[in-house]
Amino acid sequence: MKLQDFRKAGHWPTLLAAFLYFDFSFMVWVTLGPLVVYITRDLPISLDEKFTIVATPVLAGAVFRILLGSLADHFGAKRTGLCAQLVVMSAITVAWLVGLPSVIAIQIFGVALGVAGASFAVALPQASRWYPPQYQGIVMGIAGAGNIGVVIDSLTVPWLAETLGWRNALGCLLIPLGITFAIYALLAKDAPVARKPVTFENYKALLSDPDSWWFMFFYSITFGGFVGLANALPLYFTAQYHVSGIAAGMMAALVVLFGSCFRPVGGFVADRIGGIRTLQILFVVVSLAYLAMAFMPEGPAPLQGDWTLATMPGIAWSSVLLFCAGVLALGMGNGAVFQLIPQRFRAEIGVMTGLVGCAGGVGGFFLAKTLGTSHALTGLFTDGFLAFAGLALLGFGGLISVKKRWRTTWGAASGATI
Repeated sequence: MKLQDFRKAGHWPTLLAAFLYFDFSFMVWVTLGPLVVYITRDLPISLDEKFTIVATPVLAGAVFRILLGSLADHFGAKRTGLCAQLVVMSAITVAWLVGLPSVIAIQIFGVALGVAGASFAVALPQASRWYPPQYQGIVMGIAGAGNIGVVIDSLTVPWLAETLGWRNALGCLLIPLGITFAIYALLAKDAPVARKPVTFENYKALLSDPDSWWFMFFYSITFGGFVGLANALPLYFTAQYHVSGIAAGMMAALVVLFGSCFRPVGGFVADRIGGIRTLQILFVVVSLAYLAMAFMPEGPAPLQGDWTLATMPGIAWSSVLLFCAGVLALGMGNGAVFQLIPQRFRAEIGVMTGLVGCAGGVGGFFLAKTLGTSHALTGLFTDGFLAFAGLALLGFGGLISVKKRWRTTWGAASGATI
């Protein structure tokens, strides 16, 4: 692929704007992950309830992705994206000024943050529609790499919460969100292709197609695993290794950095060797990583306070390295799935992105909630990780069952490597 040809093939300002919109929306979508330790400090709730809190925006984002995907097809991606950003900034402003005094208030705020997670259903189709089939893997990888926002969130929010208090940490998020809103308003353009208004019949037709369910299942594993861990890891590290909030945020940031940075790599590799082959390899890696995570021992508790990044034991660092390998494969898997989807459902990319994104959010909620439930019932996180290791193996088996049909039907007609 030549960079000059790639730049001429589409509209790079929209690709950049879509990346930034998804990036900072993703940042606020997962902000309850590192902040929940501080927000719930004075609330008498269990660890399982905290995992439910961090999973709430993920589930809400799953539902809102279908809604925003439909609105983008009706009214245009740019108009929908701008309105969604205003909703999120309004919710953060209220939480900053008024606070979150109860679990119900936190969960309502989490639902509002779900609108930020739904940016996926706007940004990715908006970028995709500008580019031809041979660039879909890399384009969707670049736009989707906006999930690197969770790295920014994990690095900065715990430090801001420690320094300024968690309410002012939320207020600080309004600065990058405001800048992103202005850039998106100036640079983003809807592709000059006819939009088809989405109806119930569109969803009915797609949901009656087995390929839709396969893509939803595959993405619930890859993106669900990524976003579920992005939200759950700060809590997991504080509970499993007794580290401080700042150290947990730094550990989580390092892990999710791999998943975010390697999403475009997954799309690029899929463009070269095919999305099916890429996903098969990655699902094996993911399953092995989850299996190893399931049996990682708990770290020793310090005599006083919490471990810092400089003092935490070696077992915690071993866990970080293991998570990095697994999340790297999950991130590449996200890119590989979206190398395939535009080839199969190019005319329905908006609706399909909403459905697949919804499935990814449900997968993320399931992972975070399962980890919390596992710990509540057994005192260990083992069962939660084993459940997702099994799902990755099912995904591998699913690819084996569909690859011949996919490659000999729509894959052969797409002109891309499937």
